[in-house]
Amino acid sequence: MSNFAYDYIIKYIIIGDTGVGKSCLLLQFTDKRFQPAHDLTIGVEFGARFVEVEGKKIKLQIWDTAGQESFRSITRSYYRGAAGALLVYDITRRETFEHLLIWLEDARQHSNSDTTIMLIGNKSDLESKRVVSYAEGEAFARQHGLFFMETSAKTAENVEDAYVDTAKDIYEKIKQGVFDVTNEGTGIKVGSHLQSGGGSLPINVNGGNNNCC
Repeated sequence: MSNFAYDYIIKYIIIGDTGVGKSCLLLQFTDKRFQPAHDLTIGVEFGARFVEVEGKKIKLQIWDTAGQESFRSITRSYYRGAAGALLVYDITRRETFEHLLIWLEDARQHSNSDTTIMLIGNKSDLESKRVVSYAEGEAFARQHGLFFMETSAKTAENVEDAYVDTAKDIYEKIKQGVFDVTNEGTGIKVGSHLQSGGGSLPINVNGGNNNCC
């Protein structure tokens, strides 16, 4: 697929504690591989991949952020202009689940109010070491208005769905006019395919979100 043959670019951010598998989730999605020994992310890492939603070619630009507190001020700047966020915890480490509210409050304070957030319980392949139940993750997501999915970056279980389902929700918001696609601060950029007449732009009925990137 040509780099110029896309309808939209959508910016994602991956957040959560150190060691929950954020970088592995990115690598599995973009490169279809698992790297068990991964250096700690310093600041942010970047990956990109095309997906198709309702016949539209969408390029996902994904920013994987460091989980360490010392990098929090750096990663906060990447919240702005993110249309989608994956909030990740490790089902084998309860403290990563208990810290979710801190990450969520951070995201909602610094990102767009319309950002789609998917809660991810990662490492579902380690069922014998599970300390956070599926029901707990589901309940947290329901309480805070998030999507929810358990994944395994190792086996690739649900990794594709986590990114694509988030993109589907974002595209639905584009169609409904929730996002002002003329404002790149929303985390969405119209591709040259639409700009050159390859498709029609949705009408923005709500005025969009004018948060600066």
